[in-house]
Amino acid sequence: MKWLFLTLLWLPFASHAQGFAGLGSNAEGFFVPNPDRALIFPKDHGAHEDYRIEWWYLTANLKAADGTPYGLQWTLFRSALRLGEGEAWHSPQLWMGHAAVTTPDQQYVSERLGRGGIGQAGVTVDAQFDAWIDDWHLRGSNNLNELAMRAVGNDFAYEMDLSARGPLVLQGNAGYSVKSAAGQASYYYSQPFYDITGTLSLPEGDIAVTGDAWLDREWSSQPLASDQTGWDWFSLSFESGARVMGFVLRSDTEAPYTSATWIAPDGTPTPLPNGAFTARAIEQSDVNGRSIPTTWALSLPQQGLDVTVRALNTQAWMATSVPYWEGPISIEGSHSGVGYLEMTGY
Repeated sequence: MKWLFLTLLWLPFASHAQGFAGLGSNAEGFFVPNPDRALIFPKDHGAHEDYRIEWWYLTANLKAADGTPYGLQWTLFRSALRLGEGEAWHSPQLWMGHAAVTTPDQQYVSERLGRGGIGQAGVTVDAQFDAWIDDWHLRGSNNLNELAMRAVGNDFAYEMDLSARGPLVLQGNAGYSVKSAAGQASYYYSQPFYDITGTLSLPEGDIAVTGDAWLDREWSSQPLASDQTGWDWFSLSFESGARVMGFVLRSDTEAPYTSATWIAPDGTPTPLPNGAFTARAIEQSDVNGRSIPTTWALSLPQQGLDVTVRALNTQAWMATSVPYWEGPISIEGSHSGVGYLEMTGY
C-alpha cells in the first residue's frame, strides 16, 4: 500500500514527456486560470483544489553574526489526482514538502510526502493562515504579514519568524502570469519583503541568523506548454530596496519564453513582456553528474539592470523525487544584493 501511494504521488509531478515534471500535460477537466478573475485575499492564500497543481514557496538569504551567508527553502506542493472531493484516504489531494539549508560548502535537503483528507498535510485560511505537512509548518496571520516557520530534516532543522515590511506583489497582469506564446498561464503573486530571523540547527550546532525572505504563491492546471522542458527562475533583492522576479522557460522546439517584474521599494510592480528580460549562462558546474549553469549574466534594459549573479554553493542540488537545483546567489554589477535561483529540467 505504501509503494502504491508513493507511485500515485509521483505521477502528477514526474512525467517529463510533456513539460517539466508533467506541468505541460493536459488540464484534464480541471479549472484553468482566467485573466478576468481578480485575486481575493485572504481566500487565495489557501488551497485551490479545483486546479491541478499549486505551491507555497519560500526562500531566504540569511547571515550569521560572523557574516557567514546561508540560504533556506521551505516549500509545500499540492497536486490533485482528479477533480472532485473525497474523504480520508479517498481524497484526491496529494502533498509534497521540500526543505533545505544551503551553506557555502554544504546542501542539506529533506522531503516529505503526504495525503490530503487524513490531516497529514494541508493549507487553511480561517482565523489564521496555516500550511503544514507532518511537523513542518508555515503559519501566522491570514494576511501573511507575520509568520512562523519550522522544518526538520535528518541533519538540519530551523525555526524562523517572518515579518512583512511591504505589500503583496501581483505578478504578470494583476496576478495572471503567462508562461508561453501559446497562452499557458498561472495565478501568481509574491511577498518579497519579509524580514526573517531565527535559528538554524546544523551538525556544527545552533546558529542565529537574520536576513530577507521571499514567498511565491502559484496555482494552475497546465502552467507550461507541452514542449517546455524546464525553467531558470531568479528572485533578486537589491540594496536599494527594489526587487526583480524574472524567469526563462526553455523549449525543445521554440525560442525561450521570458517574463519579469520590476518591483519598486514601495512594492509597485512593473510587469515586463516576453523578451525584455535576458539571462545568459556564463559558467557551468558539474553537479550530481550534470552540467548546471551557476553563474549568469542578467539584463533588464528598461530598468538599467546589467548584473552578474553567482551561486553561493554550486552544489545546491535538491536530490528529491523530482530533482532540481535551488540555492542563494550574490548580485554584482549595475545593482548589488542577494537573491535566489531555481533551475529545473537539467
